[in-house]
Amino acid sequence: MSKAFVRENDDVPDLPIPPRPSSLLPSGTKNFLTPDGARLQREELSRLVDTKRARLASAATGDEEDAKRQIQILDQQIFQLQQSLQAAEIVGPPVPPDDRVHFGATVAVRDPAGQQSSYRIVGVDEADAERGWVSWQSPVARALMNARIGEQVPFKFPKGDTRLEVVSIAYE
Repeated sequence: MSKAFVRENDDVPDLPIPPRPSSLLPSGTKNFLTPDGARLQREELSRLVDTKRARLASAATGDEEDAKRQIQILDQQIFQLQQSLQAAEIVGPPVPPDDRVHFGATVAVRDPAGQQSSYRIVGVDEADAERGWVSWQSPVARALMNARIGEQVPFKFPKGDTRLEVVSIAYE
């Protein structure tokens, strides 16, 4: 093994990891969350606080250095969620519901080849590509905003321009 990857002096303290900002939003941009997203973040925050309490209680019986690192990571995650929730603007579905795509909508679209896709427009901190949840700032969400069922909206994929037809709009 190369000496470049070996720590020569164990007396060197680990540098604290600076907390990350609550989200990747530019300063001054609203941090929108769906009501469900806010609930999930509050539940995650509660779980992290409980985990930290358990780690603190068990720190005296185990590897103290490992416990410190775990607690530091938990503190960062707790801080990040607290910041996100503090800055959040919770946006529910439109009342009364209308026929346009808004924040929080699940939108089914069809491309010219007949392929259907579904996107839920959520906050930056809620986005999850595997679930089809896209940030309200994403290109597809921006293209779909204010569209109606049956409307075709222009969209640029990396492979070229196309039109997406809005097939359905639903709110949870």
